Amino acid sequence: MNETTPGLSRRRVLQSGGAGAGGLMLAGCATTGPTLVSSASPRDHFWLWGHAAESHNRDWGLPEPSRITPVEAAHYMGIPNTIMVRYEGDPEPPFNRYAVPFRSLREVVWSVVGAAGATDDEEREGVLQLARGEANFSGVMMDDFFTTGEDRRQPALSVEELEALQGKLKSGSKPLDLWVVLYDHQLGDPVGEHLARCDVVTYWTWEANGLDALAENFARAEELAPKARKVLGCYMWDYGTKQPMPISKMEAQCEQGLAWLREGRIDGMIFLASCICDLELETVEWTREWIGRQGAA
Repeated sequence: MNETTPGLSRRRVLQSGGAGAGGLMLAGCATTGPTLVSSASPRDHFWLWGHAAESHNRDWGLPEPSRITPVEAAHYMGIPNTIMVRYEGDPEPPFNRYAVPFRSLREVVWSVVGAAGATDDEEREGVLQLARGEANFSGVMMDDFFTTGEDRRQPALSVEELEALQGKLKSGSKPLDLWVVLYDHQLGDPVGEHLARCDVVTYWTWEANGLDALAENFARAEELAPKARKVLGCYMWDYGTKQPMPISKMEAQCEQGLAWLREGRIDGMIFLASCICDLELETVEWTREWIGRQGAA
């Protein structure tokens, strides 16, 4: 994620198993069905937003460099699922060797549109081949999808291109979900046609102060994409202002997300990002402890 400006149908239920204090368990791909999240541990529905090690070492105001990899961070945080997103061309294709450690995770989604909306036909085809060959890969992510172009409102792919991509994702013996990023400051933009072609909409509040309107703004996101499953994105660092995320804000969004998860209003929660998980940031460590308390809930 590289932003620089400010229903129960097909409800996903991950297979039982989950993450314990000693590590994560591979459970294969998710199944779908009209059921509430309360039937499984909340942590089964938690995701870590992954970037290559050192991705955020520049430009984001962090106190020191990071070295942790996405899979290391997932195990450290006790999060069983990961969304791996290409950041400034890293990792470089082909991704097969890079993806091997991800087999230790429960479920994986890999970007076909990377940070800053970067994408091309060759990369998308490579990711589709990778996802079909890995048992625990269940979908593809489009990061910063509506934030390319000079006016910052040009989608990375047209509606027609999305339909063609969906045709490829749903063909064959292993259907894959199409995920997309939607920010709070994009709620007034003409995004509905594109969101209608996506299976999962991940909703993000770009600046910490915007979390005061989380409930109101998320309701607007639901109206924009009534059929898509929703996942709440939770920043562990205030990237919008390049400052620490206040613990009070982190707690508020985590507890709100957990309530929505139990209600079946959202399908999961994403914590961003893997490449700050070794910096001993106060909010990251608070989040790690909070996640740990959800395993037996």
